[in-house]
Amino acid sequence: MKRDENGCSAIAPSSGASAVFAEGASTASGAGSTTEAAVPTTTTITYAYTTTVYATASASATPISTASSSGNSTEEASELVSAAWYPDWLENFTPANISWDKYTMVTYSFGMTTPDTSVIELSNNTKLTEFVQVAHENNVTALISLGGWSGSRYFSSAVATPENRTLFAQTVMDLVTEYELDGVDFDWEYPASNESQIGCNLFDSNDTANFLLFLQELRQADCADDLILTAAVGSKPWLDATGSPSTNVSDFAEVLDHISIMAYDFAGSWSKTVGANAPLNASCADSSDASSAMSSVELWNEAGFPLNQIVLGVASYGHSFSVASNTTLPESGEITTFPAFSGTPKGDRLDSGAFTDVCGTTTETSGVFNFWGLIEEGYLTENGTVADGVQYTYDECTQTPFVYNETAGIMVSYDDATSFSAKGSYIASTGLGGFAMWQVSGDYNDILLEAIRSGMGAN
Repeated sequence: MKRDENGCSAIAPSSGASAVFAEGASTASGAGSTTEAAVPTTTTITYAYTTTVYATASASATPISTASSSGNSTEEASELVSAAWYPDWLENFTPANISWDKYTMVTYSFGMTTPDTSVIELSNNTKLTEFVQVAHENNVTALISLGGWSGSRYFSSAVATPENRTLFAQTVMDLVTEYELDGVDFDWEYPASNESQIGCNLFDSNDTANFLLFLQELRQADCADDLILTAAVGSKPWLDATGSPSTNVSDFAEVLDHISIMAYDFAGSWSKTVGANAPLNASCADSSDASSAMSSVELWNEAGFPLNQIVLGVASYGHSFSVASNTTLPESGEITTFPAFSGTPKGDRLDSGAFTDVCGTTTETSGVFNFWGLIEEGYLTENGTVADGVQYTYDECTQTPFVYNETAGIMVSYDDATSFSAKGSYIASTGLGGFAMWQVSGDYNDILLEAIRSGMGAN
């Protein structure tokens, strides 16, 4: 957020307290470890303004559709969100390496929640400053994402009480002002859940309701009217107080500019069989799980989130599986797309092997192949097509490519130009708000980026 002639500051606390942005160790989403910041004890602060309390709707919402049967025109396509996340742990991919002319928005990841609500932990303050500067030089919107797989541990406590919500709103606004950010992405993984998240997150059955109250208060902060507020979300609406997916999230659409559905990681080392990492559709798939990008969009829309405020999260990476050739290559010689697998092989060169997360849980290997990693490891050629000696199939139902190296016994479910183009076409025909890619450095020569933009009609 750029300061105007009068400056753009957060709500002024009557006690004179200020937010702290602690610099800690870099932590990958879902991997590695983080250093806890040394912070002062949180104190309750009284602010010199009155907040309005909003009631959370309990009735089921009516799906809100904005789709046009004719799809997006060129003018409409140019207004769609073309976004990606920029992880702060990237060492050899600087902000200058981003293809800024092909993005409307890029989100720096991550700011981490801490036990002290007045503190947001940043791994590299200098890199964030550089990121925002380069984004603005290229007339691209610069956001920061708070949370992520490893950084969501203290969201629950940050929004649990009126005092903490007010303090957290101040902390966020101070961060925005300090780094001249245009907006904030909330990647809380996940409210009110103790199952689909990292093992040591704080959680409460009222997390979703408290999150809404926090966002409503944040919208009232000085200079927040034009602040872009987004949320990265899972395949189902946030859980309500009963532990079920919320049936009405329409109030969130009033305070968020859009949500980005993380429509990936549907299959991996945790699955019963090989599956599509990021299926567009799965209703016709030969798989036990019919979750997909399309089903996720339908669930959020049925709960009251407008289609044009839903951005489709897409993946520039895939998951690998150890598969015996007699399991996936029957006599026909064509790959079986959902075979049994015996383990998770090492992914590309960024897969460092065993790692221990912030909760102390150790994982042997991620098995992740970035798109460029599939090229580097010889699965694909430099134009993104299958390399000689590698088996390939494209599952028309899920719109997912699979490659198989028979010698190594490794099968990878990933995305290519064909599947990204299909997702772009789906975004345009359904009337969604655009796409957001995890993450910006996973592509190779913009093969995926150009394909999805072309599918949306944005090129």
